[in-house]
Amino acid sequence: MFSVLRAFWNDQRGIALILVTITLPAIIGFSLLAIDMSRANNLHNDLQEGADAFSIAAAMELDGKSDSITRADRALATLVANQYNLLLSSPPQTLAAAGVTRRYLRSLPASDNLPIVAANVIANEITDAHQARFIEVRVTPVGFAAIFPASFLSAGTSSSWTIGAVSVAGFKSGVCDFTPMFICNPYGNLDVFAATLTGDSRPMMLLKKQSGGNGSQYGPGNYGFLQTPDGNMGVPLIKEMFASSAPLACYSNDGVDTRPGNIPPINDAINVRFDIYPNGNSFDPEDYPPAPNTRKGMAVKNPGSPSCKYEAPAAAQASEYMPFPRDNCFTTGSCTIPSGGAESRLGDGNWNRAGYWAVNHPSTDYATTGLSANASRYDVYKWELNNLNDHGTEATTPACNPPTDDIKRRMIYAAMLDCDPSDGIGSTVQGSGGNYPVEAFVSFFLTEPAGDAPDADIYGEIVDITGRGGQGTLDNFLRDEAQLYR
Repeated sequence: MFSVLRAFWNDQRGIALILVTITLPAIIGFSLLAIDMSRANNLHNDLQEGADAFSIAAAMELDGKSDSITRADRALATLVANQYNLLLSSPPQTLAAAGVTRRYLRSLPASDNLPIVAANVIANEITDAHQARFIEVRVTPVGFAAIFPASFLSAGTSSSWTIGAVSVAGFKSGVCDFTPMFICNPYGNLDVFAATLTGDSRPMMLLKKQSGGNGSQYGPGNYGFLQTPDGNMGVPLIKEMFASSAPLACYSNDGVDTRPGNIPPINDAINVRFDIYPNGNSFDPEDYPPAPNTRKGMAVKNPGSPSCKYEAPAAAQASEYMPFPRDNCFTTGSCTIPSGGAESRLGDGNWNRAGYWAVNHPSTDYATTGLSANASRYDVYKWELNNLNDHGTEATTPACNPPTDDIKRRMIYAAMLDCDPSDGIGSTVQGSGGNYPVEAFVSFFLTEPAGDAPDADIYGEIVDITGRGGQGTLDNFLRDEAQLYR
């Protein structure tokens, strides 16, 4: 008897069935949990990808123009329709614009772990549409039913819940081949500034450099220097970038960093465009050639010799030379003074076209040129490049060095900042500061050589700006992209 019991006790055949029977509920439970977690994760991924697609499509329209939100909503409604899977046996569902809600934002919190608050949201989507830089898309939560019976773990626990997704994207614009320079918006308001670019005429602007160290504060009408994108602030490199037509630098409208202090010889870097080179030719004319049109109201000294230079015309010749005139109001002292400024720096586009024409193109009737009665100096400059047979006493082409064929060689480019913090939007821009947001990027036509150091005053016409109010001539510099932020 005992031997039979002992044999039965030692017999392990069939024990696996017992163990499986005991652990089978746990195995099934963990399998169902794994399936549910996979289904929930796949659903969330599908919804998140859909939200990301919606936000990126809309963000691409947030270019700072007054109709940007209208176009962004149109993109939400028509450009994207994603599919997601809910149940293993159900057909894919379509996530359309009706399945999402959106908010347009002017800014984002300083850190990703901070919530978006009312101050970040556009208050009025009609009047403030141009301020929209980001969009938050929320997917309407989708009901999810788990296979695993959650009530088995705890009484009253539901096996169903909802799954949603949130995505924040923004429009990011930048420029490449741009001069490391910024100017402070003299009007303090981008819309007012853009209004000056309508029609044919372009107002003249006097840019004055702000000298000083790290604490120097810039105001409307000042200009200063930017660090290179890699943070280089060396004088030789920045001078070379000013002398170049296409500096190897890219800047983003998200923010730029200023370079403190003065760069006294910056006028030399600017004036190579006029065929004026500093003593010793620290800028090689082969690397930094003059513009194809260098008219500046100056006579040639020692033409054809290695010491070829320019000088003011003799008294007897003075009536035969005339550079592009400044706006008439600069002569009378009645030009606009920027807010907080101390002198007139903004013209109105009215300049002595007739006098300029009589001196420089005496054999051509202005009425036959096709130029507008209110033509800008830049338009006249371009006309002269195509009509070099009538140039008066001063030749249009440079006399001392071979020119480039780049029609835009007398352009410089700058990031325009709002340097007036009194409106609650602008920044206190200092000589050493970082991440100042860019209102727009600007092209500036040089009407005359820059003044001597240390002031290096610049007179010229604003030709165009990027973004709202722009004419599109800077589009070749732009690098626009939409970016996911959250």
